[in-house]
This record gives sequence, structure tokens and C-alpha cells, in this order.
Amino acid sequence: MPKCEVLRIGHRPERDKRITTHVALTARALGASKIWINKQDSRVLESVSEVTAKFGGEFEIAAASNPKEIVYNWTGKVVHLTMFGLPIDDRIGEIVEENKPLLFIVGAEKVPSWVFEFSDYNIAIGNQPHSEVAALAVALSKIYDNPYTKYFEGGKFRVIPSSKRRSMESL
Repeated sequence: MPKCEVLRIGHRPERDKRITTHVALTARALGASKIWINKQDSRVLESVSEVTAKFGGEFEIAAASNPKEIVYNWTGKVVHLTMFGLPIDDRIGEIVEENKPLLFIVGAEKVPSWVFEFSDYNIAIGNQPHSEVAALAVALSKIYDNPYTKYFEGGKFRVIPSSKRRSMESL
């Protein structure tokens, strides 16, 4: 399975702190190893670091002071998630066939035109307006086999599935 990272373009600290945190948590939970955030926000870093400490795994958050350079220098495939792209089911085989590292780009606002130009794939998770969190979750679930029951090494807690109550155990 390919290594996946996420590039979040256009984080607006006062408006997007919760959504960017959700993008990062979704990336972590569903198998990505790193998120690049266009504008670093200590609140996002703290929230995601706390979850990683509690539930384990290795997940990195990095500042993307020059997102264009990250995309330009990426050695794998660049997948821009946009409602204007081609349906993911039509391209998923091509995206994963070479097992190259994947960089998923998700925007917070209108992404610059160079993102469309530099991306190997402009992929749609449906062609209706929706959340970048949902788009990333669907895309990662198509890449990784059964990402929903993942447990990570090094965590202090583990969720115990239950239909009746919230349940966790200390490790």
C-alpha cells in the first residue's frame, strides 16, 4: 500500500481551525502519515498531538510555507481532491497501481490554478459541494483496506466497540 500524506492549502486560522483539525484527524485515523498545513496553527497542532499521544501511531504535522514547492518536488503521485475532477472510481486503479507515495491536496478556500496544473490527478468524490474532510475520508478508504478498525502502536487507550455505550480501555 502506498504511503500517503496530505497537503492542506489555504488554512484560515480563525475560520478553519476546526475543519483543519478534522482534516488532520481524518488523515491520521485513516492511514496517512503526515499533513502539511499551509499556515501553521498551534491549536491544530495541540489537538492532533493530544489524540496521537492518547491513541498512538506516528503522525506528523508540518508547516507548508511554500506549498507549490512541496507539490513540485513530490516524488510520487499528486492527487487533488476537488468536486470538479474525474470520479475517483474511474481512476483509483491508476492511482494505486505503481504503489508510489501519494500526496492528497485539499483546499480550505478556492485553490490556486497551479494545483490543477501540477496534480497528476484531479479527483472528485461526487460533483456536489461537500466537505474536504468527507472527500479525504472517502479517498483514503479507497486506498487502504479496512481502515476503520485500525489500532496504532504506542497508544494509552483503545476504543472497545459497543452498541450500548462509550467504552475504552487503558493499555
